[in-house]
Amino acid sequence: MHTVRFTAETSSNSVLERDFVVGEVAGVLWSPASGSDRAPLVLMGHGGGLHKKTPGLMARAHDTVTRWGFTVVAIDAPGHGDRPRTAEDEQARADLSQAMEAGETERFEAVSVRYSTSLAERAVPEWQATLDALQKLPEIGTEAPIGYGGGMSLGTAIGIPLTAVEPRITAAIFGGGFFAHEALIEAARRITVPVQFLLPWDEEYVDRQSVLALFDAFASKDKTLLANPGTHRRMRWVGVDDEFLVRHLDRAGTSPA
Repeated sequence: MHTVRFTAETSSNSVLERDFVVGEVAGVLWSPASGSDRAPLVLMGHGGGLHKKTPGLMARAHDTVTRWGFTVVAIDAPGHGDRPRTAEDEQARADLSQAMEAGETERFEAVSVRYSTSLAERAVPEWQATLDALQKLPEIGTEAPIGYGGGMSLGTAIGIPLTAVEPRITAAIFGGGFFAHEALIEAARRITVPVQFLLPWDEEYVDRQSVLALFDAFASKDKTLLANPGTHRRMRWVGVDDEFLVRHLDRAGTSPA
């Protein structure tokens, strides 16, 4: 059983940031500098080709900590950030780049599905091991509510199968675009917790109808789809339910100490 080993610590704008490793997995934990006292824990995933400290993720993490007093954790997906790449990772990245440059849509989809499925198969047990280790920390414990705070594309391709098998997650935010293949749809059918789904309406790489089919597959009675004009990397979100996780993690109206 792995434990959390902290490797660095900084504090800025009332947010404590601690880098850590669990086994071979590199992660970062953000919490109120004044102490979290077993506040809800939000898991955040990053997009494909990015890492746990990409600017957008860090901005969302800081906002979640300072606005609600939650704790936020992110880890590098396999072959991303501080994680070494396998030969499979290198080949998949090369194949994706070649297919995109050549405009080979079908090949791009096939490689993307195969690679994201492989990443999810590796990342889900890593997330579970990270949760096990974090719950041993006195400031988190086993009673803190846990939510999945999203992450576009790869963050969702990993987050959906994780939420499908992890009973500790009680609410989740996902987002397109990625290819909604059958295994992902089957995982969505096992998800019954409240879901908020964010969709870039003009996603240029993925068929919109496949993403809508994925949303339809969620078994959640409480699920919301928010679609805004925008492409894969150019998106301005309007109308997002910022209090979604607050309500579902039973901390409505709570402010940082």
